[in-house]
Amino acid sequence: MWSDDLEQRWQQLADEVYTGMKEWRLAHPRASLSAIEAALDARLASVRARLLQDIALTSAAADVAHAPPTERSRCPECGHGLEARGQEVRTLTTTGDRSITLPRSRAVCPACEAGLFPLDEELGLLPGALTPSLHESLVRLGTWLPFAPAAAMLTHFTGVTLSASTAQRLTEQAGAAYAAVQQADLARLERALPDPPAGPPIQQATVDGVFVPLVGGQWAEVKTLAIGTVQPPVWCARAQEWQVQTTELSYFARLADHETFGWQATVETHRRGLLSAGVVCGVADGADWCQQFYDLQRPDTVRILDFPHVVGYLSQAAQAVWGVGSAAATQWVTDQATTLVEEGPEAVLDRLRALGAVEAVTTALGYLEKRVAQLQYPAFRAAGYPIGSGCGESANKLVVEARLKGSGMHWAREQVDPMLALRTVACSDRWGEAWPQIHAEVRRQRRAQVQARRQARRPAPAPPLAPNPPPVLVAPPPATPAPPAEAPPPVIAMPAGRRRHRPAADHLWRRQRIGRGLPRSAET
Repeated sequence: MWSDDLEQRWQQLADEVYTGMKEWRLAHPRASLSAIEAALDARLASVRARLLQDIALTSAAADVAHAPPTERSRCPECGHGLEARGQEVRTLTTTGDRSITLPRSRAVCPACEAGLFPLDEELGLLPGALTPSLHESLVRLGTWLPFAPAAAMLTHFTGVTLSASTAQRLTEQAGAAYAAVQQADLARLERALPDPPAGPPIQQATVDGVFVPLVGGQWAEVKTLAIGTVQPPVWCARAQEWQVQTTELSYFARLADHETFGWQATVETHRRGLLSAGVVCGVADGADWCQQFYDLQRPDTVRILDFPHVVGYLSQAAQAVWGVGSAAATQWVTDQATTLVEEGPEAVLDRLRALGAVEAVTTALGYLEKRVAQLQYPAFRAAGYPIGSGCGESANKLVVEARLKGSGMHWAREQVDPMLALRTVACSDRWGEAWPQIHAEVRRQRRAQVQARRQARRPAPAPPLAPNPPPVLVAPPPATPAPPAEAPPPVIAMPAGRRRHRPAADHLWRRQRIGRGLPRSAET
């Protein structure tokens, strides 16, 4: 609780900072500004840690036994009043690599028998030895950087030294917690079937896949959804054309088969109002699983074959005919791309057929002829729809490749989804929204683990006693004569005053040259 002694101690700490900096400056009259900052920060870190500790301990939750009844902590599970069960001390590390010590009450709920530390609950402490703000900072760095550089960056900015393994453990723990939050949201959506929020007039939904390296030299495909709001066309003076831009991008990614991915992504499509949007443009490549995703999420999606993807097929065909890097192939591809955007696919397909029976030409024809409806670019542009999946390509590079695909990286399969969950939050600029959910889920999982261990330590209940069977009457066996009792061995009484047997003076034991067997001289 607040007291005059507390304020006096704080004033003394502040005076020590002033005095210490004055003495330091006199001893370092030509110090650089960086050196002055370092000296000041070191002194302020100690004061900050002490203030943080003292302020935290002013709560009534720190001492449940002496707290007034009106301020007594209650069980977060059932709301019943808690009973004190002694005190334990917890030490945390805060900025400046300073430690704070929190002696606090342990309490037990007499109703549900849950055990907890009310001060920990009130302060929102997370598992581990870091304060919540440092814990979040480390996870955020681990989301953007490899774990060793993340730990080094935290040391640079806060002075707290941690290992790469700690950064990995806390980051993956947070990612798994957010994946669990999204899974729980999905389960609630399936149960309640709420109406989606309002979507924009035109929305773009792009799905794509990229492979990431796993432990053991294996590769697995991560599927990514990018959703954005399509803005009205704007004139680009540099390109001398009208261009469509997609903004407010958000992402969802998982390492899963296409059916599981389509089901899991509902949590993001619902949040973005995919079902209530006026028009949904599905810009993607021609993979069957992409079309199945749209069939599941929004069957009336306007299917648009990614324009750069189409140009890639035309380029392969032209290079097979005129040679790789030839001017003729480059010019032919440029002409067909212009025709495709301005006139449509029919003339381009005719010119493609005229190239002859080359394997690359045949492959391109077979691929594009099945998707003519997705090649109507003049109509798409007139309606203000995007024709390229730029946001999908950026999703793969930004969300997945920038963090999960690099030199020397190999991920265990169970590590991928937690990292993807965090990457989608960070790359969507939704960290402020998601971290409170992550924080609450990590603490909930911790309570569940403690409760599970408590249950495991309890002795198993004894099995119910079986009812006694009815007595069975059996005739007793014929009596047999008992054998004669044997006489007990005689007891020899030891003469009084002689309770222990002593060897004779000439006994062999007395003639030994070691230990107690040494012979006594005549004088003794």
